[in-house]
Amino acid sequence: MARGLGRRSRGFKEVSLSLPHLQDFPPLSLPLRPPYPPMEAQLVERIPKEGDWLYEPKWDGFRCLAFKDGKTVALQSKSGQPLGRYFPELVKAVAAIRSPRCVLDGEIVILRRGRLSFDDLLQRIHPAESRVAKLSTETPAKLVVFDLLVDGNGRSLVEEPLSERRRHLESFFRKALPRDSVVLSPAARHRSTALSWMRDLESWGCDGVIAKQLEADYRSGDRSGMVKVKRQRTADCVVGGFRYEEGGKGIASLLLGLYDPEGRLDHVGFTSSFSARERTALRSRILPLQGPPGFTGKSPGGPSRWSTKRSGEWEQLKPVLVCEVRYDHFSGDRFRHGTKFLRWRPDKSPKSCTFDQVKTSGPAKSSPGFPGLFKESG
Repeated sequence: MARGLGRRSRGFKEVSLSLPHLQDFPPLSLPLRPPYPPMEAQLVERIPKEGDWLYEPKWDGFRCLAFKDGKTVALQSKSGQPLGRYFPELVKAVAAIRSPRCVLDGEIVILRRGRLSFDDLLQRIHPAESRVAKLSTETPAKLVVFDLLVDGNGRSLVEEPLSERRRHLESFFRKALPRDSVVLSPAARHRSTALSWMRDLESWGCDGVIAKQLEADYRSGDRSGMVKVKRQRTADCVVGGFRYEEGGKGIASLLLGLYDPEGRLDHVGFTSSFSARERTALRSRILPLQGPPGFTGKSPGGPSRWSTKRSGEWEQLKPVLVCEVRYDHFSGDRFRHGTKFLRWRPDKSPKSCTFDQVKTSGPAKSSPGFPGLFKESG
């Protein structure tokens, strides 16, 4: 069990990033110390009714707990790993907070060309310190803060309800945080505002809304007391390849492709949402089509640095099968996460499966509803 865990903490459930060149956390004398599992959200389909909830935009970045103890600063990822090495500009920004001690909960984001850029965040997870230093100047990150776990006097607030923590947080920002790199996340008690965020912030890169129970304490490592509503869309994709299960008997995942303007089939992601029975049944549909050309544009690479277990071996398929998948985010010419298989589309021509389906609207000219919240990076 991690040090400083609250009474409801259940520890870390998963590792969301595999970070190379990890360093130990520095010793801290705070009432909460890393690794400390952050409170998490349960995925729901609808924004809850107003009255008992506080609504916030769902930021598209890296979850981060920031610990400040005098001149010592530690940044912790959602999975309990040190992040300070990859965001030196945020270490400096937190160190400059006009308060001797605090623990903040927030999200690291980068705004570039009018949108939140998750791909620029991924570039930061780099083994070369010189590369990280260069990027920290070219595309500086921001820490968007939405909770205060330890106040400026070093007092833990995790047992207090969110309504009180939010009041302390806003007061803390007025007194201690007039900095561009550390900003206060907007929050609202009216559901109409949350609905407007769902509608208007898509072009800016926000991918949904978070709702938190006003009377809930901070439930470390727990999903009760907080929900998230994400935008979910569908796309028709060509199955350009597949991966076997580890034992080689069933199909583990289908590799998805979309055609670029030059008519090349680019690999854009995968779907693996099949039961054991469905994986076995896939063989009769998939194996007769095994063979080139597979992907004629961008192809799947080796094992991802974000997953240490995924095999780099894959098999080519003739580009005949089309399936419809559900996804929550598309960036950098690929689906951010694994997609949900919905159905086969024998009525669709593979050549009709193009990138036009996943294009987002143009970049936002400003921060909608949040004037002055961010300054552009890059």
